Amino acid sequence: MSALTPFFASRRGIVFAGIFIGVFAPILQKLGNPANMGICVACMERDIAGALGLHRADVVQYLRPEIMGFVLGSLAAALMFKEFKARTGSAPIIRFFLGFFAMVGALVFLGCPWRALLRLAGGDGNAILGLAGLALGIWIGVLFMRGGYSLGRSSPAGSATGWVMAVLMMVLLLLAIFKPQFTPGGPIFISVKGPGAARAPLAIALIVGLGVGFLAQRTRFCTMGAIRDVILMKDFHLLSGILALVIAAFATNLILGQFKTGFVNQPIAHDHHLWNFLGMTLAGLAFTLAGGCPGRQLILSGEGDGDAAIFVLGMIVGAGFAHNFALASSPKGPGAFGPAAVVIGLIFCIAIGWAMRERSKI
Repeated sequence: MSALTPFFASRRGIVFAGIFIGVFAPILQKLGNPANMGICVACMERDIAGALGLHRADVVQYLRPEIMGFVLGSLAAALMFKEFKARTGSAPIIRFFLGFFAMVGALVFLGCPWRALLRLAGGDGNAILGLAGLALGIWIGVLFMRGGYSLGRSSPAGSATGWVMAVLMMVLLLLAIFKPQFTPGGPIFISVKGPGAARAPLAIALIVGLGVGFLAQRTRFCTMGAIRDVILMKDFHLLSGILALVIAAFATNLILGQFKTGFVNQPIAHDHHLWNFLGMTLAGLAFTLAGGCPGRQLILSGEGDGDAAIFVLGMIVGAGFAHNFALASSPKGPGAFGPAAVVIGLIFCIAIGWAMRERSKI
């Protein structure tokens, strides 16, 4: 296994990971996943929240096996390459609410950074506003980092800490396979219409998820990290993987006949430019303060990072809250209270960025 380490750490490795995601996300779409949403961590976690009954929007309820695959693929890679380390840090309640507000921002935009890239590669012009907002949010987060922002270093923890998220994903996978119903009319919920009813075959979705999880763990693939590294260090290593994803997805969409340009009538999207921009500004800032985009947080949780697991749980709870309280957008536009939630989230993140500066830097 050690012979593969130089490849995964190289430019070729990160480009390969980007190509893998860029090719297989549109293929998952072709096989049944929602349009321009072959892979979207935020949307898929939202569907999981619905399947568990954390919200009752019946069009977005399904235990997406891709999410389980990301974590379990990361776990496999970490164990194979002896990088599994149970660890945790500080400020768990802050990490939880950073995940919560990251999800609010993503659902106002209708997608995570990976979906923003895939929407762009599918011809959705609204993704440009989302990506611009993402970059602004990351830039603001970098300013806090330069000012000494820190949630504290992680420390070794008991091995059980590192396994909790992997075990949870195994349980969710079993629930997805066997589809039990615990009470009449109760969970596990499965959509029969809408985006939640659009799904690729479970086995294929799981295999792709495992592959993405494995490659992302080995290459440290992260959209937020790519933009942060360019701003902080003028380092374009991670960005090369992001560009490879977009190019590969664009080519695959053309081949599969899934490319459609424009701003209006794009699938599972709205063209309210201000809130597309500000929703992802909030998400980008929360990702930066937490140390990774939602995909990266899942990968970290798979390799034993308890802090990342807390962020992931915050996102899932945030998804339930967003649909229960009319924060999430729809193709008609932002939810009734979505814009207010974005403003509150920005205030929260800015306050945390200011308050959590190391004393020596203040």
